[in-house]
Amino acid sequence: MKRRPIIAGNWKMNTTLNSATTLVNELAQAINKKHVQAEIVICPPFPFLLPCQTASANSVIKLGAQDIHFEKNGAYTGDISAEMLASIPCQYVIIGHSERRKYHHETNAIINKKIKAALGSRIQIIFCIGESNTERETGETFNVLSTQLIEGLKGLESQVLPTTLSIAYEPIWAIGTGKVATPTQAQETHEFIRTTLSNITSTEVADKIRILYGGSVKPDNAKELLSQPDIDGALVGGASLSVAQLLPIIESI
Repeated sequence: MKRRPIIAGNWKMNTTLNSATTLVNELAQAINKKHVQAEIVICPPFPFLLPCQTASANSVIKLGAQDIHFEKNGAYTGDISAEMLASIPCQYVIIGHSERRKYHHETNAIINKKIKAALGSRIQIIFCIGESNTERETGETFNVLSTQLIEGLKGLESQVLPTTLSIAYEPIWAIGTGKVATPTQAQETHEFIRTTLSNITSTEVADKIRILYGGSVKPDNAKELLSQPDIDGALVGGASLSVAQLLPIIESI
């Protein structure tokens, strides 16, 4: 099954207005000179979404947000709704990132509500799942991932389409640590995720859903990881803040 790869840059809580627009300008200029086979998504902090959209207007770069609230509007100080993002327009949103789960205590039930909200606003979703180091060492990886998928997509089984959902497998033990799953480990896990998706939806749908790897992806490990049959791109953290690091990852597709 041929799936178009995605390289998504999650900038997290980094950049200023000036450095964000400079970064996206430099990336746009670099990509415009290349024959890029992957879909490119950048996910800046909320205040910089509109300026980054303007800066990337004449390029293939698509815009993503790092989170949403599950309600359309209301007294939720500091939160952003899917409807707000759609009005920019913002094409993608990351939901369920491990840092949201950890620092904001987001449960699978909350993440499920957010996925429903994004689907209602026709924003494409990058749904993050992943296990901790302890869970991997105790052999719980597949149980954890299966639970996150089943509970995160609960009630949406018939609505999950390859055009609206991508999965990002991000082993928590590999995020920002310099540790990386071996290509064999990553492929084995991605294959399990696809099998689980086929049980939740159908084999036909699961075969079309893109599954990204996220966990200390760098230029020196990207090619081997992204050459695996069930790895359809990468959710890139720190390396996405530098064109010199992100461009080789994009070119490794």
